[in-house]
Amino acid sequence: MELKVNDVEGCDYPRCKSQRRYCVALSIAGSDSSGGAGVQADLKTFSALGVYGATAITAITAQNTEGVYSQMPLPAEMVQSQIIAVMEDIAPRVVKIGMLANVEVATAVADTLARYSIPIVLDPVMVSSSGHRLLSVEAQKVLKRRLLPMSCLVTPNIPEMEALTSMPLSTAEQKRAAAHYLIDLGARAVLLKGGHEQGDAKTDILYRNTAEGILESYFSHRTISTRNIHGTGCTLSSAIAAYVARGLSLEEAVGAAKEYIGAAIAAGADIAIGRGFGPVNHLFNPLTMQTYEEPKL
Repeated sequence: MELKVNDVEGCDYPRCKSQRRYCVALSIAGSDSSGGAGVQADLKTFSALGVYGATAITAITAQNTEGVYSQMPLPAEMVQSQIIAVMEDIAPRVVKIGMLANVEVATAVADTLARYSIPIVLDPVMVSSSGHRLLSVEAQKVLKRRLLPMSCLVTPNIPEMEALTSMPLSTAEQKRAAAHYLIDLGARAVLLKGGHEQGDAKTDILYRNTAEGILESYFSHRTISTRNIHGTGCTLSSAIAAYVARGLSLEEAVGAAKEYIGAAIAAGADIAIGRGFGPVNHLFNPLTMQTYEEPKL
């Protein structure tokens, strides 16, 4: 059955009444059977930060702390139906996109979200930390051509940035050039994550396209010695989305999300789970559900 799509600008739904509503975020991503990454990490993060989480699952993976065993993309039509069902009733304030698996799913997500006006945080999940490819080469092209220009923020790590730009990232000038390349493709902002770099501190760089030009902001945190880093990229991007849903500006959301992920890593650094790379402690200090007053039509 074809679901009806409404215009989603402003107070989107005719049945809106003046009342308190939860801040809602929609995660479009794959399922992680070990619970440390994907939609499971997104939902934990949303909940920890007081945001109501909804999901549109793109793929099912069989994985644990040691790696990905297998994956199975969902039919593109089912992914599309999930998105429309959530958009038409739950009314999210932001969308976070993670694993897209194949070109059919990536295209369905782009086609569906093009009907709505909503902030999108795009986490270009391409390869798992264990080296398992999670995004086909054809789907990567759709991500660059269709989804990147729709997004208010794209959050690549160093290997993902190199894959998206085919550019080296050894120097500050090279990183800046790569970020400008993505912004020229249509991205409004790029958060280049520095988690793969060595040293006593990790630095993420936020490049924002503004009327004054491309502005840079730096977010540095000390390196935490731990094996429990599974799902950190998913968690950071979903934390940014959660703070956007709560009404923070993009720069404020990135700063708050960086504080959250640093604390979540530290809180889970010495906890044993599985034989490989364990998850962060998403729920080290959960908030109550945040609400806002929606105006009457």
